[in-house]
Amino acid sequence: MKFVATNDVRAAEAAAITERPELGMQMMNRAGQALSNLLVDLLEQSGSPAPLVRFLAGPGNNGGDALVAASNLTVAGIAVDVWLTCPIERLEGDAKNAYDLFEGIGGFVHELDEDHLGQLTAGSVRPTLLVDALLGTGARGEPRGLVAWAVDYLNSMAGRCPVVAVDIPTGMDAETGQIAARHVRADYTLTMEVPKAGMASPKAFEALGSLWCAPVGLPADVADALSTSAPDLRLITAAEAARAFPRRARDGHKGIYGTVGLIGGAEPYPGAMVLAAEGANRSGAGLVKVWTSPGAVAAILARAPETIVFEDVSADTPLDGLDAILVGPGLGQGPESRRLVLRLLREASCPVVLDADAINVLEGRPEVVRDNLTQAVLTPHPGELARLLGKSVLEVQADRLAAVREAAERTDALVILKGAGTLIAGGKEPTWLNLTGNPGMACGGSGDVLAGLLAGFLARGVKAPDAARAAVWLHGTAGDISALRLGEAAMKAGDIVQALPAATRWAARNA
Repeated sequence: MKFVATNDVRAAEAAAITERPELGMQMMNRAGQALSNLLVDLLEQSGSPAPLVRFLAGPGNNGGDALVAASNLTVAGIAVDVWLTCPIERLEGDAKNAYDLFEGIGGFVHELDEDHLGQLTAGSVRPTLLVDALLGTGARGEPRGLVAWAVDYLNSMAGRCPVVAVDIPTGMDAETGQIAARHVRADYTLTMEVPKAGMASPKAFEALGSLWCAPVGLPADVADALSTSAPDLRLITAAEAARAFPRRARDGHKGIYGTVGLIGGAEPYPGAMVLAAEGANRSGAGLVKVWTSPGAVAAILARAPETIVFEDVSADTPLDGLDAILVGPGLGQGPESRRLVLRLLREASCPVVLDADAINVLEGRPEVVRDNLTQAVLTPHPGELARLLGKSVLEVQADRLAAVREAAERTDALVILKGAGTLIAGGKEPTWLNLTGNPGMACGGSGDVLAGLLAGFLARGVKAPDAARAAVWLHGTAGDISALRLGEAAMKAGDIVQALPAATRWAARNA
Protein backbone atom coordinates (compact mmCIF):
# COMPACT_ATOMS: atom_id res chain seq x y z
CA MET A 1 0.00 0.00 0.00
CA LYS A 2 1.38 3.41 -0.95
CA PHE A 3 2.26 6.15 1.51
CA VAL A 4 0.42 9.42 0.84
CA ALA A 5 1.02 13.04 1.84
CA THR A 6 -1.20 13.87 4.80
CA ASN A 7 -2.55 17.10 3.35
CA ASP A 8 -3.54 15.29 0.15
CA VAL A 9 -5.56 12.75 2.14
CA ARG A 10 -7.28 15.45 4.19
CA ALA A 11 -8.08 17.51 1.08
CA ALA A 12 -9.46 14.48 -0.75
CA GLU A 13 -11.69 13.55 2.20
CA ALA A 14 -12.96 17.13 2.55
CA ALA A 15 -13.74 17.39 -1.16
CA ALA A 16 -15.57 14.05 -1.18
CA ILE A 17 -17.66 15.00 1.86
CA THR A 18 -18.49 18.42 0.38
CA GLU A 19 -19.84 16.67 -2.69
CA ARG A 20 -21.65 14.00 -0.66
CA PRO A 21 -22.28 15.24 2.92
CA GLU A 22 -23.59 11.87 4.08
CA LEU A 23 -20.17 10.38 3.37
CA GLY A 24 -18.68 11.97 6.51
CA MET A 25 -20.77 9.94 8.93
CA GLN A 26 -20.47 6.84 6.78
CA MET A 27 -16.68 7.09 6.91
CA MET A 28 -16.76 7.65 10.68
CA ASN A 29 -18.94 4.59 11.14
CA ARG A 30 -16.55 2.49 9.07
CA ALA A 31 -13.56 3.81 10.97
CA GLY A 32 -15.27 3.06 14.28
CA GLN A 33 -16.18 -0.43 13.07
CA ALA A 34 -12.59 -1.12 12.01
CA LEU A 35 -11.35 0.11 15.39
CA SER A 36 -13.80 -2.02 17.34
CA ASN A 37 -12.89 -5.06 15.20
CA LEU A 38 -9.19 -4.59 16.00
CA LEU A 39 -9.95 -4.12 19.68
CA VAL A 40 -12.01 -7.32 19.77
CA ASP A 41 -9.16 -9.23 18.08
CA LEU A 42 -6.71 -7.91 20.66
CA LEU A 43 -9.03 -8.73 23.54
CA GLU A 44 -9.48 -12.29 22.32
CA GLN A 45 -5.74 -12.86 22.43
CA SER A 46 -5.22 -11.10 25.76
CA GLY A 47 -7.32 -13.73 27.52
CA SER A 48 -8.76 -11.22 30.00
CA PRO A 49 -11.83 -12.71 31.74
CA ALA A 50 -13.44 -9.27 32.30
CA PRO A 51 -12.07 -6.89 29.69
CA LEU A 52 -12.37 -3.13 29.94
CA VAL A 53 -11.46 -0.77 27.08
CA ARG A 54 -10.66 2.81 28.10
CA PHE A 55 -10.91 5.54 25.46
CA LEU A 56 -9.23 8.94 25.76
CA ALA A 57 -10.86 11.07 23.09
CA GLY A 58 -10.62 14.61 21.75
CA PRO A 59 -13.30 16.78 20.14
CA GLY A 60 -12.48 15.99 16.50
CA ASN A 61 -13.15 13.12 14.13
CA ASN A 62 -10.70 10.87 15.97
CA GLY A 63 -12.86 11.27 19.04
CA GLY A 64 -15.91 10.49 16.91
CA ASP A 65 -14.28 7.29 15.62
CA ALA A 66 -13.62 6.29 19.24
CA LEU A 67 -17.24 6.95 20.25
CA VAL A 68 -18.53 4.77 17.39
CA ALA A 69 -16.15 1.99 18.48
CA ALA A 70 -17.29 2.40 22.09
CA SER A 71 -20.90 2.01 20.97
CA ASN A 72 -20.04 -1.17 19.05
CA LEU A 73 -18.24 -2.68 22.01
CA THR A 74 -21.06 -1.76 24.38
CA VAL A 75 -23.59 -3.48 22.13
CA ALA A 76 -21.29 -6.54 22.10
CA GLY A 77 -21.31 -6.62 25.90
CA ILE A 78 -17.73 -5.40 26.40
CA ALA A 79 -17.21 -2.81 29.13
CA VAL A 80 -15.94 0.60 28.02
CA ASP A 81 -14.80 3.72 29.82
CA VAL A 82 -14.78 6.96 27.75
CA TRP A 83 -12.98 10.16 28.75
CA LEU A 84 -13.34 13.33 26.69
CA THR A 85 -10.76 16.15 26.84
CA CYS A 86 -13.36 18.85 26.14
CA PRO A 87 -16.85 19.71 27.36
CA ILE A 88 -19.49 17.63 25.62
CA GLU A 89 -21.16 20.78 24.28
CA ARG A 90 -18.04 21.46 22.19
CA LEU A 91 -18.67 18.37 20.07
CA GLU A 92 -20.13 19.15 16.68
CA GLY A 93 -20.88 17.59 13.33
CA ASP A 94 -20.23 13.87 12.93
CA ALA A 95 -18.46 13.64 16.30
CA LYS A 96 -21.63 14.98 18.00
CA ASN A 97 -23.69 12.43 16.07
CA ALA A 98 -21.37 9.67 17.32
CA TYR A 99 -21.78 10.94 20.89
CA ASP A 100 -25.58 10.95 20.55
CA LEU A 101 -25.46 7.36 19.34
CA PHE A 102 -23.32 6.32 22.31
CA GLU A 103 -25.52 8.15 24.78
CA GLY A 104 -28.61 6.62 23.16
CA ILE A 105 -27.53 3.10 24.04
CA GLY A 106 -26.80 4.05 27.63
CA GLY A 107 -23.18 5.09 27.27
CA PHE A 108 -21.67 7.62 29.66
CA VAL A 109 -18.81 9.99 28.85
CA HIS A 110 -16.52 11.44 31.52
CA GLU A 111 -15.33 14.99 30.94
CA LEU A 112 -11.65 15.18 31.74
CA ASP A 113 -10.76 18.52 33.33
CA GLU A 114 -8.24 19.77 35.86
CA ASP A 115 -10.63 19.14 38.74
CA HIS A 116 -11.09 15.47 37.82
CA LEU A 117 -7.65 14.31 36.69
CA GLY A 118 -7.29 12.05 39.71
CA GLN A 119 -10.47 10.13 38.87
CA LEU A 120 -8.83 8.57 35.83
CA THR A 121 -6.01 6.98 37.82
CA ALA A 122 -7.85 6.37 41.09
CA GLY A 123 -10.13 3.58 39.84
CA SER A 124 -9.52 0.09 41.17
CA VAL A 125 -10.23 -1.56 37.80
CA ARG A 126 -7.29 -1.53 35.43
CA PRO A 127 -8.19 -1.34 31.74
CA THR A 128 -7.32 -4.21 29.42
CA LEU A 129 -6.72 -1.88 26.47
CA LEU A 130 -6.23 1.87 26.15
CA VAL A 131 -7.22 3.92 23.09
CA ASP A 132 -5.50 7.16 22.11
CA ALA A 133 -8.05 9.20 20.12
CA LEU A 134 -6.86 12.58 21.39
CA LEU A 135 -5.61 14.33 18.25
CA GLY A 136 -5.77 13.67 14.51
CA THR A 137 -3.39 13.90 11.57
CA GLY A 138 -3.69 17.69 11.39
CA ALA A 139 -2.08 18.25 14.79
CA ARG A 140 1.43 19.73 14.96
CA GLY A 141 3.87 20.52 17.75
CA GLU A 142 3.91 19.60 21.41
CA PRO A 143 0.71 18.41 23.11
CA ARG A 144 -0.48 20.92 25.71
CA GLY A 145 -2.83 21.14 28.67
CA LEU A 146 -5.13 18.20 29.27
CA VAL A 147 -3.87 16.45 26.16
CA ALA A 148 -0.31 16.52 27.51
CA TRP A 149 -1.53 15.08 30.80
CA ALA A 150 -3.44 12.35 28.92
CA VAL A 151 -0.29 11.47 26.97
CA ASP A 152 1.63 11.07 30.23
CA TYR A 153 -1.13 8.86 31.60
CA LEU A 154 -1.14 6.61 28.52
CA ASN A 155 2.63 6.20 28.66
CA SER A 156 2.53 5.49 32.39
CA MET A 157 0.54 2.35 31.61
CA ALA A 158 3.29 0.92 29.34
CA GLY A 159 3.83 -2.75 30.01
CA ARG A 160 0.55 -3.06 31.88
CA CYS A 161 -1.91 -2.75 29.01
CA PRO A 162 -1.47 -2.12 25.28
CA VAL A 163 -2.23 1.29 23.76
CA VAL A 164 -4.04 1.55 20.42
CA ALA A 165 -3.73 4.89 18.58
CA VAL A 166 -6.50 6.01 16.26
CA ASP A 167 -5.13 7.23 12.90
CA ILE A 168 -1.91 8.52 14.47
CA PRO A 169 -0.26 8.52 17.92
CA THR A 170 -0.67 11.84 19.70
CA GLY A 171 2.52 13.87 19.42
CA MET A 172 3.61 12.48 16.06
CA ASP A 173 3.69 14.63 12.93
CA ALA A 174 1.83 12.68 10.24
CA GLU A 175 3.70 14.37 7.40
CA THR A 176 7.30 14.26 8.60
CA GLY A 177 7.31 11.47 11.17
CA GLN A 178 8.86 13.77 13.76
CA ILE A 179 7.79 12.96 17.28
CA ALA A 180 7.34 15.55 19.99
CA ALA A 181 9.24 15.28 23.26
CA ARG A 182 5.92 14.29 24.82
CA HIS A 183 4.23 11.71 22.58
CA VAL A 184 2.21 8.53 22.92
CA ARG A 185 4.20 5.34 22.49
CA ALA A 186 1.49 3.17 20.96
CA ASP A 187 1.61 -0.61 20.70
CA TYR A 188 -0.73 -0.48 17.69
CA THR A 189 -1.80 2.29 15.34
CA LEU A 190 -4.90 1.93 13.18
CA THR A 191 -4.63 4.53 10.42
CA MET A 192 -7.55 5.27 8.14
CA GLU A 193 -7.62 4.63 4.39
CA VAL A 194 -3.88 4.91 3.59
CA PRO A 195 -0.63 5.18 5.56
CA LYS A 196 0.52 8.77 5.91
CA ALA A 197 3.87 10.00 4.62
CA GLY A 198 5.54 10.38 8.01
CA MET A 199 4.80 6.78 8.94
CA ALA A 200 7.51 5.62 6.53
CA SER A 201 10.17 7.43 8.55
CA PRO A 202 12.23 5.29 10.97
CA LYS A 203 12.00 8.04 13.59
CA ALA A 204 8.23 7.38 13.73
CA PHE A 205 8.49 3.65 14.47
CA GLU A 206 8.89 4.15 18.23
CA ALA A 207 5.53 5.94 18.40
CA LEU A 208 3.58 3.84 15.90
CA GLY A 209 4.03 0.33 17.23
CA SER A 210 2.45 -2.11 14.78
CA LEU A 211 0.69 -0.27 11.97
CA TRP A 212 -2.67 -1.38 10.60
CA CYS A 213 -4.67 0.28 7.82
CA ALA A 214 -8.45 0.36 7.48
CA PRO A 215 -10.39 1.40 4.38
CA VAL A 216 -13.16 3.75 5.47
CA GLY A 217 -15.01 4.40 2.23
CA LEU A 218 -13.13 7.12 0.40
CA PRO A 219 -14.47 6.78 -3.16
CA ALA A 220 -12.26 4.47 -5.20
CA ASP A 221 -11.54 7.02 -7.91
CA VAL A 222 -10.46 9.56 -5.27
CA ALA A 223 -8.25 7.05 -3.42
CA ASP A 224 -6.62 5.86 -6.65
CA ALA A 225 -5.83 9.44 -7.63
CA LEU A 226 -3.86 10.13 -4.47
CA SER A 227 -0.21 10.48 -5.38
CA THR A 228 2.33 8.56 -3.32
CA SER A 229 4.77 10.48 -1.16
CA ALA A 230 7.38 7.71 -1.55
CA PRO A 231 7.19 6.26 -5.09
CA ASP A 232 9.56 3.36 -4.37
CA LEU A 233 8.28 2.37 -0.91
CA ARG A 234 5.13 0.47 0.05
CA LEU A 235 3.63 -0.74 3.34
CA ILE A 236 2.86 -4.45 3.78
CA THR A 237 -0.69 -4.96 5.00
CA ALA A 238 -2.90 -7.90 5.93
CA ALA A 239 -4.05 -8.10 2.32
CA GLU A 240 -0.54 -9.01 1.15
CA ALA A 241 -0.28 -11.70 3.82
CA ALA A 242 -3.66 -13.20 2.96
CA ARG A 243 -2.62 -13.73 -0.67
CA ALA A 244 -0.29 -16.51 0.46
CA PHE A 245 -3.29 -18.56 1.61
CA PRO A 246 -5.73 -18.98 -1.30
CA ARG A 247 -8.59 -21.39 -0.75
CA ARG A 248 -7.26 -24.93 -0.86
CA ALA A 249 -8.75 -27.39 -3.36
CA ARG A 250 -11.25 -29.82 -1.87
CA ASP A 251 -9.45 -32.71 -3.58
CA GLY A 252 -5.99 -31.38 -2.77
CA HIS A 253 -3.27 -33.57 -1.29
CA LYS A 254 0.21 -33.04 0.14
CA GLY A 255 1.83 -33.72 -3.20
CA ILE A 256 0.44 -30.53 -4.74
CA TYR A 257 1.48 -28.24 -1.88
CA GLY A 258 5.20 -28.61 -2.31
CA THR A 259 8.15 -30.14 -0.50
CA VAL A 260 10.56 -27.87 1.35
CA GLY A 261 14.07 -28.91 2.35
CA LEU A 262 15.81 -27.37 5.36
CA ILE A 263 19.56 -27.73 5.88
CA GLY A 264 21.39 -26.74 9.08
CA GLY A 265 21.34 -27.27 12.81
CA ALA A 266 24.93 -28.41 13.20
CA GLU A 267 26.37 -28.61 16.72
CA PRO A 268 26.06 -26.56 18.88
CA TYR A 269 22.91 -25.06 17.27
CA PRO A 270 20.46 -27.93 16.77
CA GLY A 271 17.59 -25.76 18.00
CA ALA A 272 17.80 -23.60 14.89
CA MET A 273 16.45 -26.44 12.77
CA VAL A 274 13.74 -27.23 15.30
CA LEU A 275 12.38 -23.69 14.99
CA ALA A 276 12.82 -23.51 11.22
CA ALA A 277 10.97 -26.81 10.85
CA GLU A 278 8.14 -25.57 13.03
CA GLY A 279 7.88 -22.40 10.94
CA ALA A 280 7.84 -24.41 7.71
CA ASN A 281 5.16 -26.73 9.08
CA ARG A 282 2.92 -23.68 9.66
CA SER A 283 3.27 -22.51 6.04
CA GLY A 284 0.83 -24.93 4.46
CA ALA A 285 3.59 -26.81 2.60
CA GLY A 286 2.81 -30.45 1.84
CA LEU A 287 6.05 -31.95 3.20
CA VAL A 288 8.94 -30.65 5.28
CA LYS A 289 12.29 -32.46 5.04
CA VAL A 290 15.28 -31.62 7.22
CA TRP A 291 18.97 -32.45 6.86
CA THR A 292 20.62 -31.84 10.21
CA SER A 293 23.08 -33.06 12.83
CA PRO A 294 22.35 -36.21 14.89
CA GLY A 295 21.85 -34.07 17.98
CA ALA A 296 18.88 -32.26 16.44
CA VAL A 297 16.89 -35.26 15.23
CA ALA A 298 15.15 -36.17 18.47
CA ALA A 299 14.27 -32.56 19.24
CA ILE A 300 12.79 -31.97 15.80
CA LEU A 301 10.69 -35.13 15.94
CA ALA A 302 9.51 -34.25 19.44
CA ARG A 303 8.45 -30.72 18.51
CA ALA A 304 7.47 -31.29 14.86
CA PRO A 305 6.73 -34.98 14.28
CA GLU A 306 5.31 -34.13 10.85
CA THR A 307 8.88 -33.56 9.64
CA ILE A 308 11.01 -36.06 7.71
CA VAL A 309 14.53 -35.93 9.19
CA PHE A 310 17.90 -37.04 7.80
CA GLU A 311 21.14 -37.14 9.80
CA ASP A 312 23.33 -35.33 7.33
CA VAL A 313 24.69 -31.81 6.91
CA SER A 314 27.25 -31.84 4.11
CA ALA A 315 28.05 -30.42 0.73
CA ASP A 316 26.64 -33.63 -0.76
CA THR A 317 23.11 -33.18 0.62
CA PRO A 318 20.71 -34.47 -2.09
CA LEU A 319 18.56 -31.87 -3.84
CA ASP A 320 16.13 -34.07 -5.76
CA GLY A 321 12.39 -33.62 -5.33
CA LEU A 322 12.52 -30.29 -3.48
CA ASP A 323 10.40 -27.27 -4.42
CA ALA A 324 12.30 -24.83 -2.16
CA ILE A 325 15.37 -25.01 0.07
CA LEU A 326 16.36 -23.18 3.23
CA VAL A 327 20.02 -23.31 4.20
CA GLY A 328 21.83 -21.56 7.01
CA PRO A 329 20.18 -21.71 10.45
CA GLY A 330 22.78 -23.25 12.74
CA LEU A 331 24.85 -24.33 9.72
CA GLY A 332 28.26 -23.21 10.90
CA GLN A 333 30.84 -21.27 8.87
CA GLY A 334 33.44 -23.92 8.05
CA PRO A 335 34.70 -24.92 4.59
CA GLU A 336 32.05 -27.63 4.22
CA SER A 337 29.30 -25.09 4.82
CA ARG A 338 30.74 -22.79 2.19
CA ARG A 339 30.97 -25.63 -0.34
CA LEU A 340 27.35 -26.54 0.36
CA VAL A 341 26.10 -22.98 -0.15
CA LEU A 342 28.04 -22.54 -3.38
CA ARG A 343 26.73 -25.88 -4.65
CA LEU A 344 23.14 -24.87 -3.91
CA LEU A 345 23.57 -21.58 -5.70
CA ARG A 346 25.09 -23.37 -8.67
CA GLU A 347 22.88 -26.46 -8.94
CA ALA A 348 19.51 -25.93 -7.24
CA SER A 349 16.58 -25.81 -9.66
CA CYS A 350 14.22 -24.34 -7.08
CA PRO A 351 14.22 -21.17 -4.93
CA VAL A 352 16.88 -21.12 -2.20
CA VAL A 353 16.57 -19.10 1.03
CA LEU A 354 19.96 -18.09 2.43
CA ASP A 355 19.81 -17.32 6.15
CA ALA A 356 22.33 -16.84 8.97
CA ASP A 357 25.56 -18.76 8.30
CA ALA A 358 24.68 -19.28 4.64
CA ILE A 359 25.05 -15.52 4.31
CA ASN A 360 28.07 -15.31 6.60
CA VAL A 361 30.13 -17.71 4.47
CA LEU A 362 29.75 -15.25 1.56
CA GLU A 363 31.30 -12.42 3.57
CA GLY A 364 32.33 -9.54 1.32
CA ARG A 365 31.28 -11.41 -1.83
CA PRO A 366 27.61 -10.64 -2.55
CA GLU A 367 28.23 -10.97 -6.29
CA VAL A 368 28.59 -14.74 -5.83
CA VAL A 369 24.82 -14.92 -5.52
CA ARG A 370 24.30 -12.85 -8.68
CA ASP A 371 26.71 -14.94 -10.73
CA ASN A 372 24.61 -18.10 -10.30
CA LEU A 373 21.27 -18.92 -11.88
CA THR A 374 19.43 -20.00 -8.73
CA GLN A 375 16.51 -17.85 -7.57
CA ALA A 376 17.77 -16.74 -4.15
CA VAL A 377 16.17 -14.95 -1.21
CA LEU A 378 18.45 -13.60 1.54
CA THR A 379 17.19 -12.98 5.08
CA PRO A 380 20.00 -11.13 6.92
CA HIS A 381 19.86 -9.24 10.18
CA PRO A 382 21.93 -6.01 10.19
CA GLY A 383 25.13 -7.76 11.31
CA GLU A 384 24.93 -10.37 8.56
CA LEU A 385 24.17 -7.75 5.92
CA ALA A 386 27.08 -5.64 7.12
CA ARG A 387 29.47 -8.60 6.72
CA LEU A 388 28.08 -9.42 3.27
CA LEU A 389 28.53 -5.85 2.02
CA GLY A 390 31.81 -5.14 3.80
CA LYS A 391 30.28 -2.39 5.93
CA SER A 392 29.85 -1.76 9.64
CA VAL A 393 26.57 -2.42 11.42
CA LEU A 394 26.38 1.30 12.18
CA GLU A 395 26.54 2.08 8.47
CA VAL A 396 23.75 -0.37 7.69
CA GLN A 397 21.51 0.90 10.47
CA ALA A 398 22.16 4.55 9.61
CA ASP A 399 20.40 4.04 6.25
CA ARG A 400 18.66 0.69 6.19
CA LEU A 401 16.78 1.54 3.02
CA ALA A 402 19.96 2.25 1.07
CA ALA A 403 21.66 -0.85 2.48
CA VAL A 404 18.93 -3.29 1.53
CA ARG A 405 18.68 -1.80 -1.95
CA GLU A 406 22.44 -2.07 -2.41
CA ALA A 407 22.36 -5.71 -1.33
CA ALA A 408 19.51 -6.49 -3.74
CA GLU A 409 21.39 -4.83 -6.60
CA ARG A 410 24.72 -6.52 -5.90
CA THR A 411 23.20 -9.99 -5.44
CA ASP A 412 20.40 -9.69 -8.02
CA ALA A 413 18.28 -11.42 -5.37
CA LEU A 414 15.38 -10.62 -3.11
CA VAL A 415 16.75 -9.36 0.22
CA ILE A 416 14.86 -9.14 3.51
CA LEU A 417 16.61 -6.90 6.03
CA LYS A 418 15.24 -7.88 9.41
CA GLY A 419 14.77 -5.55 12.36
CA ALA A 420 12.44 -2.79 13.50
CA GLY A 421 10.81 -1.89 10.20
CA THR A 422 11.80 -4.96 8.18
CA LEU A 423 12.53 -4.06 4.53
CA ILE A 424 12.21 -6.17 1.38
CA ALA A 425 14.02 -5.14 -1.81
CA GLY A 426 14.72 -6.80 -5.12
CA GLY A 427 14.04 -6.84 -8.82
CA LYS A 428 11.68 -4.31 -10.35
CA GLU A 429 9.47 -4.29 -7.26
CA PRO A 430 9.27 -1.22 -5.01
CA THR A 431 10.85 -1.69 -1.61
CA TRP A 432 8.35 -2.94 0.95
CA LEU A 433 8.24 -1.96 4.62
CA ASN A 434 6.76 -4.11 7.37
CA LEU A 435 5.49 -2.48 10.56
CA THR A 436 4.21 -5.43 12.55
CA GLY A 437 6.15 -6.97 15.43
CA ASN A 438 7.62 -5.74 18.70
CA PRO A 439 10.86 -5.72 20.75
CA GLY A 440 9.95 -9.03 22.40
CA MET A 441 10.88 -10.71 19.12
CA ALA A 442 14.54 -9.81 19.67
CA CYS A 443 15.33 -13.30 20.92
CA GLY A 444 17.29 -16.29 19.70
CA GLY A 445 15.50 -18.37 17.07
CA SER A 446 12.99 -15.75 15.93
CA GLY A 447 14.69 -15.44 12.54
CA ASP A 448 14.77 -19.23 12.13
CA VAL A 449 10.97 -19.31 12.40
CA LEU A 450 10.70 -16.61 9.71
CA ALA A 451 13.10 -18.41 7.38
CA GLY A 452 11.21 -21.70 7.69
CA LEU A 453 7.86 -20.01 7.09
CA LEU A 454 9.22 -18.22 4.01
CA ALA A 455 10.73 -21.38 2.55
CA GLY A 456 7.43 -23.18 3.03
CA PHE A 457 5.56 -20.51 1.09
CA LEU A 458 8.09 -20.76 -1.75
CA ALA A 459 7.69 -24.54 -1.83
CA ARG A 460 3.96 -24.09 -2.31
CA GLY A 461 4.66 -22.05 -5.42
CA VAL A 462 4.02 -18.60 -3.98
CA LYS A 463 6.10 -16.10 -5.95
CA ALA A 464 9.12 -14.85 -4.04
CA PRO A 465 7.98 -11.21 -3.53
CA ASP A 466 4.53 -12.36 -2.37
CA ALA A 467 6.03 -15.04 -0.14
CA ALA A 468 8.43 -12.55 1.45
CA ARG A 469 5.69 -10.00 2.19
CA ALA A 470 3.39 -12.62 3.66
CA ALA A 471 6.10 -14.23 5.78
CA VAL A 472 7.38 -11.03 7.39
CA TRP A 473 3.87 -9.67 8.08
CA LEU A 474 2.65 -12.94 9.60
CA HIS A 475 5.86 -13.40 11.59
CA GLY A 476 5.55 -9.89 13.06
CA THR A 477 1.86 -10.29 13.79
CA ALA A 478 2.47 -13.64 15.48
CA GLY A 479 5.02 -11.83 17.61
CA ASP A 480 2.40 -9.22 18.50
CA ILE A 481 -0.05 -11.94 19.49
CA SER A 482 2.62 -13.61 21.63
CA ALA A 483 3.27 -10.30 23.39
CA LEU A 484 -0.44 -9.93 24.12
CA ARG A 485 -0.58 -13.40 25.60
CA LEU A 486 2.69 -13.42 27.52
CA GLY A 487 4.27 -9.96 27.56
CA GLU A 488 7.29 -8.88 25.52
CA ALA A 489 9.86 -9.76 28.18
CA ALA A 490 8.72 -13.36 28.63
CA MET A 491 8.07 -14.46 25.04
CA LYS A 492 10.41 -16.71 23.08
CA ALA A 493 10.72 -17.87 19.49
CA GLY A 494 8.62 -20.97 20.08
CA ASP A 495 5.75 -18.73 21.17
CA ILE A 496 5.83 -17.03 17.77
CA VAL A 497 5.32 -20.43 16.14
CA GLN A 498 2.32 -21.12 18.35
CA ALA A 499 0.75 -17.78 17.39
CA LEU A 500 1.12 -18.22 13.62
CA PRO A 501 -2.33 -19.82 13.14
CA ALA A 502 -3.99 -16.86 14.90
CA ALA A 503 -1.94 -14.44 12.79
CA THR A 504 -3.12 -16.22 9.66
CA ARG A 505 -6.74 -15.81 10.74
CA TRP A 506 -6.14 -12.11 11.45
CA ALA A 507 -4.77 -11.69 7.92
CA ALA A 508 -7.82 -13.36 6.38
CA ARG A 509 -10.27 -11.28 8.43
CA ASN A 510 -8.55 -7.98 7.67
CA ALA A 511 -7.59 -8.47 4.02
